[in-house]
Amino acid sequence: MSPSAKTAAPQLYEVRKSPVHGNGVFALHDIRAGERIIEYRGERITWDQATQRAEERGGPVNHTFYFSLADGRVIDGGKRGNDARWINHACEPNCQAFEDDGKVYIHAMRDIAAGEELNYNYALIYDERHTPALKRLFECRCGTPACSGTMLAPKRRARKKADVASV
Repeated sequence: MSPSAKTAAPQLYEVRKSPVHGNGVFALHDIRAGERIIEYRGERITWDQATQRAEERGGPVNHTFYFSLADGRVIDGGKRGNDARWINHACEPNCQAFEDDGKVYIHAMRDIAAGEELNYNYALIYDERHTPALKRLFECRCGTPACSGTMLAPKRRARKKADVASV
């Protein structure tokens, strides 16, 4: 078959207004569990550049289209990004993000019905104390039964000295 004879894969999603927050990404067709839906694209920058851009925008670094990579760099979906940047957070998500060779892909965690909004758990890591004011800044509006009320990842508890094995 010649390249021109190939048919394009059907579009799996569309961006439209979300009842959760701002824009959202919605399935146009049923999507099977495990199916790769979209790559998260954008400009690759350093963490220092990401911090500087967030400060210039007047907001916390995590209120952006940033996606952290294992190598310490960041994908800024706000610069040369695609529709993946509009996927909203949910505490009980139907999608999950996977990094593969420096690229981030969004996959379905379960079967997703046509018309359903796509979402994944942002689990934002914020080193500062999780005060009520900070939690309000990162309020979750997903509405799922297990909603934690925040997009922040739980803080790791400090290990007690007794828990540390001595050599």
